[in-house]
Amino acid sequence: MKLPGLITKLKQHRFFAGEAVSDAPITLTHQRIFILPNQRGIGFGILILLLLLIAFVYGNNLVYLLAFLLTSVFVVTILHSFKSLAGLVLQKGQGKPVFAGEETSFTLHVSNPGNSVRHAIEFYLEKSLSIDLPGQSKNTVQLYTKTNQRGWHRAGKITVASTYPLGLFRAWSPLRFDFTVLVYPKPASQDRPFPDNTALNGAQGGDRKGFDEFYGVKEYRAGDAIKHIYWKAVAKRQGVFSKQYSGENADELWLDLAQTQGYDVEDRLSQLCRWVLSAEQAGLRYGLRLPGLALEPANGLRHYQQCLEALAVF
Repeated sequence: MKLPGLITKLKQHRFFAGEAVSDAPITLTHQRIFILPNQRGIGFGILILLLLLIAFVYGNNLVYLLAFLLTSVFVVTILHSFKSLAGLVLQKGQGKPVFAGEETSFTLHVSNPGNSVRHAIEFYLEKSLSIDLPGQSKNTVQLYTKTNQRGWHRAGKITVASTYPLGLFRAWSPLRFDFTVLVYPKPASQDRPFPDNTALNGAQGGDRKGFDEFYGVKEYRAGDAIKHIYWKAVAKRQGVFSKQYSGENADELWLDLAQTQGYDVEDRLSQLCRWVLSAEQAGLRYGLRLPGLALEPANGLRHYQQCLEALAVF
């Protein structure tokens, strides 16, 4: 077997990658826990060998006694390192959706069914977190990871580890939960005006008679079409207002991917995401059109989440 193939196979081994992906609670047993001496433990082992060598060369029984004593400590530490993790029960929680580029958190519930305190239990994802877990207790940890693109984001491998009690050995268990969170597109940084309702409604067909008849004015809101600004009031320093016309539902608009400007699809989705945020904040009724999907105009948390989810998985 060639070296690249061998390395790939080793990375997929349970020693590094853990067991198969699971959606159920995981109990740490001897089959899931691995133990190896760390740098301090290797140094401690070298010290024992040097003491044995000195005792052999000089025939010193006291040095033999010290070497055997340190060897017994070295061996007993293996058992305590294993017991620091053995029996812990871990269960995945809920992840919260975020926008691309933000950190998302994965919630992990940890239970200690035993009576002994578990000291310095470490959790690794992209960052590390350490906790103490009293006997017969439960705790919740938040593990954070950076998101780069929209869609479903997987947590990947989560490592639970401990170097308790003397820091000579590292006991660890690589875990893989079926852990995903939804990542929305990153909102466009440029705050462009909303699409022109006139063009959108006209694209739907239907009778638009009387649409151009002036109806009144309303206070200007970010996103209103520039051509609807009532410039006479601006010139008289009376404030900034937008014109309204009969037949126009000024508080309802369609956000259509096909009519959104941008360099590519991702750029246009980012602009739609920005408009969804602005429209929801302004209290407008807005609809969303994507190829093969049309969400009717509405507002509120449920509609807001539906629109963002549709943009995320498009």
